[in-house]
Amino acid sequence: MRLDRRRLIGTGLLALAAPAARAGTPPPPTSRPAGILDLAIAADAPSTPTGLAIARGGRIFVMMPRFTGAEPITLGEVLPDGSVKPYPDAAANRPDPQAPQATLFHVPNGVFDRDDTLWVLDAGLPTGKGRPVPGGAKILAIDIGRNSIRRTIPLDAGVVPDSSLNDLRVDVRDGRALAYVTDQGQAGAGAILAVDLDSGRVVRRLADHPSTRSEEGLVKFVERRPVMERKGDAPEKSPKGGANGIAISPDGRRLYYAPLMSRRLYAVETAALRDPNVSDAAVAAAVKDLGEKGMTGGLTTDSEDRVYLSLQEHNAVGRRLPDGTVEVLAADDRLIWADTFWITPDRWLYISAAQVNRRPEFNRGRDLQQPPYAILRMRIDADPVL
Repeated sequence: MRLDRRRLIGTGLLALAAPAARAGTPPPPTSRPAGILDLAIAADAPSTPTGLAIARGGRIFVMMPRFTGAEPITLGEVLPDGSVKPYPDAAANRPDPQAPQATLFHVPNGVFDRDDTLWVLDAGLPTGKGRPVPGGAKILAIDIGRNSIRRTIPLDAGVVPDSSLNDLRVDVRDGRALAYVTDQGQAGAGAILAVDLDSGRVVRRLADHPSTRSEEGLVKFVERRPVMERKGDAPEKSPKGGANGIAISPDGRRLYYAPLMSRRLYAVETAALRDPNVSDAAVAAAVKDLGEKGMTGGLTTDSEDRVYLSLQEHNAVGRRLPDGTVEVLAADDRLIWADTFWITPDRWLYISAAQVNRRPEFNRGRDLQQPPYAILRMRIDADPVL
């Protein structure tokens, strides 16, 4: 079955088919047709893989948040045949509130630095909701050569009872090691954490600021359907999602970010975020609204300070240029809930199709996800930001 599904997703047969054009009706005109994406690998993950990180040697890792607590693993390595094994091992993937620093609870994302250290974000949520387990929210540094956890940086000082940490960026340069984390919140009130990875200092910034808060009145459409959530007998409504995707400028001076439920892109200077002597009011005043960018999940940047956009409503990859122009680079029906980007040194842009919109909470209790999950790629003309 695994090989059959992989073959199907490679041909696009698992994607939602587009409606047939009426006879005699010409296709709509377009002056800039979108490019195409190649299938890099079909990951037979045991649950929703929202995160993606690729080592310099080509090893692929996926992060699978524990949305319910039934998920068997939360961090895995994708093997050449598409199967996913627990990483660094099965024991680390068994959450233990008595050993919160040594076990993994809810890992939504991870990234590599220039030295190929894998930095992993753990939100500390064993069932995707509720108060984070004391000591469970953390950043881990993993040595992939030894397949072992090298360091653990607790994030308790930056989380609140309804935190839901989501995305991570690490900036290691000039003798300093810094990290930035988005907190999308469980009720849509988000924030950004600035972390000094050397000292362990955590500063929580822009808490419930308009730029980190879920925007009211929006509906997200994925696979030609509105994404609506139902809890119990309550009417369906749009999910909430505060600060979600983030990216760092090539010089490390600017952080780009956006709420999950918002069409706008924001930026703020990283020096202000991480300096505890700068007031919250001053940080808030320095936030820049960069304008419309569509409904997105993950973000990333390249060496030319262009921001890549996971255009979830269009199954597409977009890019915002420094002058504010937004262009669509490629589209593919297999890119279902475009999520996390990764750019390799040889200029391949990878993106994961997480299928979050097919989860039971958005389909009246029915799980419509269809493993394997596509990881797609395309060539770009600039280097990654590391």
